[in-house]
Amino acid sequence: MNNRINTVEGPTIIPTGAALGAEIRGLDLSLPLPDETVTAVRGALLDHCVVFFRGQELSDEDQVRFTNYFGKAEVHVRDMPDRPVKEILFISNIKKDGKDIGALGDREVGFHSDLAYMPKPGTLSALYAVEIPDSGGETRWGSGYAAYEALEDGMKERLKGLRATHRHPDTPLNPPEIIDHPVVCTHPETGRKSLYVTPMFTRSIVGLEDHESRALVDTLANHVTRPEFIWTHEWRVGDLVMWDNRPTMHGRGRFPSDQRRLMKRTQVFNDVAPVA
Repeated sequence: MNNRINTVEGPTIIPTGAALGAEIRGLDLSLPLPDETVTAVRGALLDHCVVFFRGQELSDEDQVRFTNYFGKAEVHVRDMPDRPVKEILFISNIKKDGKDIGALGDREVGFHSDLAYMPKPGTLSALYAVEIPDSGGETRWGSGYAAYEALEDGMKERLKGLRATHRHPDTPLNPPEIIDHPVVCTHPETGRKSLYVTPMFTRSIVGLEDHESRALVDTLANHVTRPEFIWTHEWRVGDLVMWDNRPTMHGRGRFPSDQRRLMKRTQVFNDVAPVA
């Protein structure tokens, strides 16, 4: 970036105009951030759920330092090949010596909230674009706030106190016990309610008969994916996107298998389970 000074005057925040998402301009994330700037970025993240920064040139250590402003960057639960900075998870279709260097390959990834299948799911995630394909691989985020607020009052009443089970489709990634979380969660910082149901991970509603559970999960999964709740990010090299998993879900489009994509992810895990 041309600007090599992060001043205390604060960044420029430009909402996407969708149900969530904002661009933050005027910061070089390879440099330390003043406390006032961290507060402004955190405020934008809580307000817009997803924030992105263009044109960054970051080392792994830079990305971890930035993530640590908002919580402790943790090593991901996936088993990964050795890498210099353990807190970095590679999301990539690139192979080295015939082996994948990262996770997820080039396939489509359905809507999910990070680590919802764990007792204490993901809080924040940050993804940095190092290499991107010529087409495809865009990421879509959905607002659980907007999805909840759009529910009819009768459905809101029906969902009170309900809990849903969450399982990763790749069975070895799941803990031994079946994990369930409230269908409607209250954000610990904003106090806002969001719908915590995703097509990829949510399996059943606790205490309901199978047919009723399946029907309700399908209804809610169809609801949360309505276009008016979704914002799509078209990646550029040098983008860093940070999002709050608690009121959001996200998914990725597939891309050509003969084109390279390398993203570096850091993550902050909850220290408490979601609450209604």
